[in-house]
Amino acid sequence: MSDTATAQDEEPKEPLSAEEQMRERRAAAYRRATRVLARMGLRAPLRERLARLQEAAPEVYDLDEPSDLYGNGVVEALERRVAALLGTEAAAFFPTGTMAQQVALRCWAARTGNPTVALHALAHPEVHERDAFREVAGLRTVRVTGEPRLPTAQEIRDFAEPFGALMLELPLRDAGFVLPTWEELTELVEAARERDAVVHFDGARLWESTVHLGRSLSEIADLADSVYVSFYKSLDGFGGAALAGPKSLVEEAKTWRHRYGGMVFQQFPTALAALIGLERELPRLPDYVRHARVVAAALREGFAEAGVPWARVHPEEPHTHQFQLWLPYDADTLVEAAVGQAEETGTYLFTSLWDTKGPGLSMTELTVTAAGLEWTAQDVKAAVADFAGRLLKGSRS
Repeated sequence: MSDTATAQDEEPKEPLSAEEQMRERRAAAYRRATRVLARMGLRAPLRERLARLQEAAPEVYDLDEPSDLYGNGVVEALERRVAALLGTEAAAFFPTGTMAQQVALRCWAARTGNPTVALHALAHPEVHERDAFREVAGLRTVRVTGEPRLPTAQEIRDFAEPFGALMLELPLRDAGFVLPTWEELTELVEAARERDAVVHFDGARLWESTVHLGRSLSEIADLADSVYVSFYKSLDGFGGAALAGPKSLVEEAKTWRHRYGGMVFQQFPTALAALIGLERELPRLPDYVRHARVVAAALREGFAEAGVPWARVHPEEPHTHQFQLWLPYDADTLVEAAVGQAEETGTYLFTSLWDTKGPGLSMTELTVTAAGLEWTAQDVKAAVADFAGRLLKGSRS
């Protein structure tokens, strides 16, 4: 069959939808951008990610050792490292944080005799896990508050019904990556203990919380009965999580990990990437947090100088290296302006999607990592002026 006949016989491709076209434009703009606030490993090509792993792995583990099988070897080394960092008796590796926290809280429920978990209305299990606590783990959740902050000690003391565990997400991502003060957190934990409840920290992003709380990781973890941490959200790993706490709890959790299907045959790429993140990214997170505050202030000042009405950075001084920006425009307009700026200038200031929060009101999340450290406050203001000019020009046309 000739090439011509083959081409004629091929089914015509469906044209891309507007959403698909924008997705491709965003991906291409990110790849070609010369300036971003965060260069995330998850967006890098496979070849690049594997090359980085191969280059850095010898720094964190003896590659002449046998590979892991069902959680030994390099996985055990990672568990010991996490336990040492958090100051706990033990830690267990899990494929996902969703699994780790279900297991932790069902173990606590069996010990306390109360399957009720008190948490925030914006906590990850309530918003992003399809009721997994209830549907899979047999737990019941009650919402202490829906305010965009952590619960207060008084709210815990005054809550109308008993609960076996209090789960605190530190920082609370969907409220703006917010944290309490150290004094507020200490009192909050004490209030739960007054009610004979155990305290579990959802610490997916706990690694970067030390600056705002003014305490070490081990001091923070010592407040709780158990802690979950993620290896990809801040450490740029491939995935995976750990549950840390008393040895007896961790051993019980490993049994449930097996029952949940989390005893994976081999996990060395994920474990190695996690160890690399602990070695390379963890020490830099305080610098990212401090510079995020510089970026946030420059954004706020830049939009004010550009005459954009009602631009809000939340929190005004970020608690971590991630925070929210709210602008009075619809999401499509903001995405188009951000991508257009990247395509024309190479500066991709707002790489995350914008979420519609009301009529003519949208929010995006910003992250500052190593790439963002290169930006001065003036660099940010210049990028904001260009971005705002696109918005204002669009609103006048």
